[in-house]
Amino acid sequence: MPDSYGSNGCSTVTRVLFCGPYWPVATIYTKEYLQDYPFIQVDEVGLDQVPDVIQNYHICIVRNRRIDADIIAKASQMKIIMQNGVGLEGVDINAATEHKIKVARIPGTTTGNAISCAEMAVYLTLGKEMDTAVNQRDLGIPVGETIFGKTILILGFGAIGYEVAKRLRPFGVKILGTKRNWSSNALPCDTDTLVDKKGVPEDIYEFAGESDIVITCMALTNETVGIVGHKFLSAMKKGSYLVNIARGRLLDYKAVFNHLESGHLAGLGIDVAWTEPFDPEDPILKFSNVIITPHVAGITENSLRTAAKIVRDVALQLHSGEPFTGIEFVN
Repeated sequence: MPDSYGSNGCSTVTRVLFCGPYWPVATIYTKEYLQDYPFIQVDEVGLDQVPDVIQNYHICIVRNRRIDADIIAKASQMKIIMQNGVGLEGVDINAATEHKIKVARIPGTTTGNAISCAEMAVYLTLGKEMDTAVNQRDLGIPVGETIFGKTILILGFGAIGYEVAKRLRPFGVKILGTKRNWSSNALPCDTDTLVDKKGVPEDIYEFAGESDIVITCMALTNETVGIVGHKFLSAMKKGSYLVNIARGRLLDYKAVFNHLESGHLAGLGIDVAWTEPFDPEDPILKFSNVIITPHVAGITENSLRTAAKIVRDVALQLHSGEPFTGIEFVN
């Protein structure tokens, strides 16, 4: 990693850039934790402004800004591009590597992000749209349904998938899980007691046919874009329920819409969407069995403050040339 900015004579100020206005509390908390360090500057700019100012910064918090090769080429002083969480699908990691820029994430197990996302998954799994009945002054409808005895498929059994399984197990459900590598030493020791049936990505269609509820927790990559498409949804049981707390583009919009319209899908619960912010006029909202929340599963006081402290530490460590803590480099 580079020498200290404070000691190598290149700069007396280390500058941190937050991209875009969304999740604003993250910027506020970071500034709060750095207010006693005048040699660290924290700025937030609009998404469209990023390409025009990125050359002035040493650390970039990308949020939902696409940081492509053209933007990276302009980042002449950049040392670290990082996410205020785990999702780095918007960063051209190869381009960053070519320009000797490190790319990092903050593990969800560090911030508690995985736990709060798991809690949101349970909420979306149990949730039912009741507005129509309330507005019509009805009582006793719609009829609910217990998840006791149901089979739940967790697509992507990473940190979030593990926490989802921990919270669903007491409901008396059967849990299926898919993961690329189940032999990893990083798996918690109680994984075997949480998962009734383990599979790899090639098993997703078979597992879909066995499941009453599918919860997507996997990372978004070139291989997983649209993975929950027509083939997968058709393999799901008629009347099954789909929950997405990972990334919107894991789901093929047209396929999901069509399966809701046909009644094959009994419901959809999502905290992430195909485009964000979500369009309140989107036709998919015409279905009364769709629940959507505005990408807040990981947005808690604890997770935001923990992440802000880590960004603070990274800025101070970069400035002084000390080893980095609290982040995970991917290049």
